[in-house]
Amino acid sequence: MKTPPAHIVPDTPDPGPKQGPEHVHNAPSSEKSADLFLGAGLPALSPATCDLVTRWHRFLVSEKRASTHTVTAYGRDVGRFLSFLADYEGSEVTPEALVGADIRTFRAFLAHCRQKGTGRAQSAKGLSPRSAARLLSSLRAFYRFLDKAAGLENDAISAVQGPKLPHRVPRPLDEQGAGALLDTVGSMADVPWVADRNVAVVTLLYGCGLRIGEALGLKRRDVPSSDTMKVIGKRGKERIVPVLPAVREAIAAYLQSCPHALPQDGPLFVGVRGGPLGPRPVQKAVQQVRAALGLPQSATPHALRHSFATHLLARGGDLRTIQELLGHADLSSTQIYTDVNTAHLKSIYEKAFRRA
Repeated sequence: MKTPPAHIVPDTPDPGPKQGPEHVHNAPSSEKSADLFLGAGLPALSPATCDLVTRWHRFLVSEKRASTHTVTAYGRDVGRFLSFLADYEGSEVTPEALVGADIRTFRAFLAHCRQKGTGRAQSAKGLSPRSAARLLSSLRAFYRFLDKAAGLENDAISAVQGPKLPHRVPRPLDEQGAGALLDTVGSMADVPWVADRNVAVVTLLYGCGLRIGEALGLKRRDVPSSDTMKVIGKRGKERIVPVLPAVREAIAAYLQSCPHALPQDGPLFVGVRGGPLGPRPVQKAVQQVRAALGLPQSATPHALRHSFATHLLARGGDLRTIQELLGHADLSSTQIYTDVNTAHLKSIYEKAFRRA
C-alpha cells in the first residue's frame, strides 16, 4: 500500500478536463461541489478530500460521460461511505484516512448498510445483495480514480468479496407484444405531436436496440438520413446501428408535427414546453400501454432493448453482431440472450421485426 503524498494540490495530474482561467473565477468551491455531488449533506471531509471528490465528479461527467443515473448513484454510495468513515474514525476524512481504510473497515461499512438499508433497499431485511454489490462497485470506481489521479492506492478494497448474485435473465416481450406496444403507444397521448414523439422514441428502442438514455441523448443533427446512425453509448463509446424504414418514418412524423424549434445542436426529443425530454414521460406512456394491453410488469422501455436483441438472435443474428449493435464491451453481456432464445432462423436484421 502506497503512502499518500504529504500534500494534495489542485494541479495534481487529473484524468478530468482542464479548466481555463476564465472558468476558475466563477467555479464553485470544492466543498460546495462535493456537497452537491454527495447529495445527503456533506460528511466531515478535509479540504483535500473535498477537492478529490469534486474532481472525481468532474471526471465522471466530462471524461467518462457517465449517465446522470450513474453519477447520482456513485455520489450517493460514496457519500454514505465517507459519512461512515468519518464516524468510524472519529475525525474528518483525509486522503490518508482513505488510503488507511483496511478490509475490516470496508466489511464494517457493508455490515452497517446491511443493518440500516439504503434508499429503496431499506427494509426489515436491510440491504439486498444486489444493492450491496452496487455499493462495493461504486467504492471500487472511486478508489480506482484516487489511484490514477492522485497516487492514493488502497489494496484492501480489491480484496473485499461481494455477495453472490442470482443469474438475472432478461425479460423481453414476445414479437406480438412488442408490436402491440408500438401500435398502441401513440393512442395514449391526448396531444398529437406528443403521440408522434412517443412512437418515435419506442420505435428507436425496439428497432435500433438503444438504451433510453441513448435515444433521449440524440441531437437534432443525429437524425439519420441514410440506413445507419451513429449512437453515443456508455463511457462515450460510439457505435453505428442500422436504421430500419419504420424508424426513419416514425422520426420524420415526429419532426413534422413537433411545434417547437429544434436547433441542430439541441435535443431531438423535447417535452411539452420545449425542454429536453426526460425518461419519465416515456416510462409513463409505456406503463399506460402495459395496463391497457395487460402486458407483464416487465414491459418497460428497457425491455424493448431486450426484445430487440432476443428477436434478432431468434432470427439468425450472431452474438458478435448483436454485441456490436447493443454496444456491449464484453461478449458475456450479450451471451445472456442465448438463455432467452436459442432458435436459429435465416435472416439477420430486416426480417427480425414485423414493422421493418
